[in-house]
Amino acid sequence: DSSMQIEIPESDGETNTVTVITFASMDNVLPARDKENSTFNVINGRVVLVQSSGAVNNVSFTFEIINDTLGNPQCVFWNFSLFDGLGGWDDEGCELVNNGNGNVTCNCNHLTSFSILMSPYSPDDLALDVITYVGVGISMASLVICLIIEAVIWRKIRKNATSYLRHVSIVNIAVSLLIANIWFIIGAAISDAEDQNLPACSAATFFIHFFYLALFFWMLASALLLFYRTVSVFDGGLSKRSMLAIGFSLGYGAPLIIAIITVAITQPQNTYIRKAGVCWLNWDESRALLAFVIPALSIVAINLVILLVVMYKMLKRRVVGDAAQAAESLPFITEALLHNATLCLCLKGFFILVFGTLLDKKVCMIYYSNQLLVGTMLN
Repeated sequence: DSSMQIEIPESDGETNTVTVITFASMDNVLPARDKENSTFNVINGRVVLVQSSGAVNNVSFTFEIINDTLGNPQCVFWNFSLFDGLGGWDDEGCELVNNGNGNVTCNCNHLTSFSILMSPYSPDDLALDVITYVGVGISMASLVICLIIEAVIWRKIRKNATSYLRHVSIVNIAVSLLIANIWFIIGAAISDAEDQNLPACSAATFFIHFFYLALFFWMLASALLLFYRTVSVFDGGLSKRSMLAIGFSLGYGAPLIIAIITVAITQPQNTYIRKAGVCWLNWDESRALLAFVIPALSIVAINLVILLVVMYKMLKRRVVGDAAQAAESLPFITEALLHNATLCLCLKGFFILVFGTLLDKKVCMIYYSNQLLVGTMLN
């Protein structure tokens, strides 16, 4: 009927008998149990049985969606060998080609019983979209203000090496997050399009991956600067130029290497991005998402350890000279707490502006001394 369309290519000179049977309801016979033994999804289309007397490959199916409130379609076939012969839905050899206008199109390179599984939660959640875009908008506006303020006070902060290196970290954290948010919006627009552009989606995923990783690695560079400033007074230590080289190598070099390796390993197998219309790292086939999760969580853990070590050393100090150095490290500690507590990236830009720039004592003094409008705002 009209709810199901099948395209079977002609074989090479052979006469084949092809049998096609569609079932309106097979939930009791073929339950929505996938190869991960999950029953979270539901069957949201006809179940189609295709059998041929000869070799037939690359069959195309177009399913009409039964319930249009469901999302995240998966093209699957019934694998009788799963779960010791009990059987379950498997996506091996089947891929999603198109999802839109109430239809889902799948391509499969073998014959058996086919259908689509979909999530009971709709990806088109207006409230969630509004919250996301408002949060990202606030973050981006805050980051722009932060960068403007940093540009105004830049000459003043360069006189002190510690303050200079700290603000270098803040500027690069703000730039990385701002660009990552821009690519996040671009990726969301590509994902929402009816005809998804896979090369554009892959490009957006690469830049989102790279700049969000850069954000975390610059957080690590900032934490390492805090640690170094606490255990050293810079005399006989690393020069400003050496620390800048280390910071930029860590902040941008490490994320670039991770992002490139991730693409090189997964893209040849077409497992770099997700196949559910989302421009982000794949999880089901290649576990590419671990290339973001592992570095990010590792940096958060390292920053927490550095924070505890620095606070312990500050509490042990009693002499006047060390107390002055401890007071100078307070902005670093506030920023470190911010980095580890503010894991919601959509509002992180706002907190960077407030805690990283506006509440910096040196920034306030510079603005008051120059009688700028921002100085009046901070009063």
